[in-house]
Amino acid sequence: MNKTLELREKRAKAWDAAKSFLDSKRGQDGLLSAEDVGVYEKMEADVVALGKEIERLERQAAIDSELNSPTSQPIRNDPRAEVKTARAGSEYKQAFWDALRSKHAGASVYNALRIGSDPDGGYLVPDEYERTLIEALEEENIFRKLAHVIQTSSGDRKIPVVASKGTASWVDEEGDIPESDDTFGQVTLSAYKMATMIKVSEELLNDNVFNLEAYIAREFARRIGALEEEAFFVGDGVGKPTGVLHDTNGAELGITTAGVAITFDDVVDLFYSLRIPYRRRAVFVMNDSTVKEIRKLKDSTGQYLWQPALTAATPDTVMNKPVYTSSFVPAIAPEAKTIIFGDFSYYWVADRQGRVFRRLGELYAKTDQVGFKATQRVDGRIILPEAIKYLQMKA
Repeated sequence: MNKTLELREKRAKAWDAAKSFLDSKRGQDGLLSAEDVGVYEKMEADVVALGKEIERLERQAAIDSELNSPTSQPIRNDPRAEVKTARAGSEYKQAFWDALRSKHAGASVYNALRIGSDPDGGYLVPDEYERTLIEALEEENIFRKLAHVIQTSSGDRKIPVVASKGTASWVDEEGDIPESDDTFGQVTLSAYKMATMIKVSEELLNDNVFNLEAYIAREFARRIGALEEEAFFVGDGVGKPTGVLHDTNGAELGITTAGVAITFDDVVDLFYSLRIPYRRRAVFVMNDSTVKEIRKLKDSTGQYLWQPALTAATPDTVMNKPVYTSSFVPAIAPEAKTIIFGDFSYYWVADRQGRVFRRLGELYAKTDQVGFKATQRVDGRIILPEAIKYLQMKA
């Protein structure tokens, strides 16, 4: 049996056992003894640990699949005719990595790199490697999986949005037809700059065994992915994207809880606060600590709201809708916006096309190290606030 499927079945059984234990140990007041709380939390921790191991195995399988795939396509045309496509050309890719490894690159390197030179210094990342970096960002950053991502070349991107829609009317025969026009607004996406820098020793850099490409992709993706995700959720729009939880330009309030804890009714009210067209593709996003509380909620028939996924590469569900977690969504606290529910395709992420790498050969020369700087320009904003709702805790 597939190891991932085996662990999913094991997690489902562990969760059923935890639910049964919780139901059997609740007193007439609905509470557990201190001893039973400790046992249940241990059982729940096992469920969480199994979930994380499943995620690790799925990521490992994806990497194995990529490494085992063919490195080239069969030649079906004239092998003597070399096709050059800007930054995707084989000459440019080789020149790019040669330039990063060594400051003493030959004239041919600079001739090739002239294709992707950046006005501010540095060189644009080769097309194929840029896609690798984007895939790594998506792995580190759940938001990019859910949002609508576009590419911009220069300047601001103005997105027309229908502010209000016209309506039809009943009219008498030969009567005047009333005018009812749509009104339009605009959302402007700019490009905010983020940057990071890493250091590599000269000895390691000159070692052909050292996979510079993989190291930079992994490290830059980790740093940029975390910074992006934080801005996409809670960014204030000042020098960074406007987050989905921004007070004025973010999602709309779905409900405010009546008490200091989240109840089953609160989750149901949040679900139905979102209009039907948006519910079709809606997902829940919350902090991991909030998921822990949601796991304990049951409906009137005794069925738990949270259900573990049994199929590989699929998320767990609440009310049959996928559940994603992010550490940047606030945990349960007074006035905190703790659960987001909506269609995240209405949050647009605008990438200014072309990530730029630059080698800093002299900055760390004293310690025999070489710096690498990466810059990226991105913006993000929700273009239709009614498409995403949030639950806010009582003050």
